[in-house]
Amino acid sequence: MIAATTPLLILAVIGLAAVLRVDVFSTFVEGAGNALPLLKKLIPVMASIMLAIAVFRDSGALGFLTNFLAPAVEPLGLDARLLPLLLVRPFSGSAAIAAATEIFSQYGPDSQVGFTAGILVGASETIFYTIALYFGAVGVKKTRFAIPVALAAMLAAVVSGVIFSNLFYR
Repeated sequence: MIAATTPLLILAVIGLAAVLRVDVFSTFVEGAGNALPLLKKLIPVMASIMLAIAVFRDSGALGFLTNFLAPAVEPLGLDARLLPLLLVRPFSGSAAIAAATEIFSQYGPDSQVGFTAGILVGASETIFYTIALYFGAVGVKKTRFAIPVALAAMLAAVVSGVIFSNLFYR
C-alpha cells in the first residue's frame, strides 16, 4: 500500500504543477540549489554528533555506563543487554541500529531481548540529532521544552515497549 502511495503522490504533484503551469524541473533545481547553504551549516553538526558517539562507544565509556546502570534497571524489568541501544538511540540512529544488530546477532531476533530491541528501535527517536538538525536548520538557539518533552516521550516509549514486549513475546 505504502509503495503505491509514493508514485501516486509524485504524479499528483506533477499533475497539479501542469494545471498551474509551473515548470517542475526548474523549480526542483532551484530548491536543490537553495539547500546547499543549509547543508554547509548542518554537515559539521552531523559530523560532530557521529564523532562523539564513536568516541563514546570506542573509548569504553558506553560499556562502563552500561555496567554501572545494569543493577538499577534490572529490578525495573528492563534487560540490561538493551542499555547500549537505549544509551545511543537519542544521539544516533545508525549507532542504535548497530547496537540492535549486535543484539540480534548475539541473541537472535526471535529472543526476548531481540524482540524488545526491535520494538524499542521502532518506538524511539534520535532526539538530540533531530533537534540539532532541525533547530539548527532554522537557526533556533533555545530549545525550551523540546528536549524535556522529547526525553519524556522516549521514556514513555521505553516503558511501553518493555511492557508490550513482555505481554506479547511468545
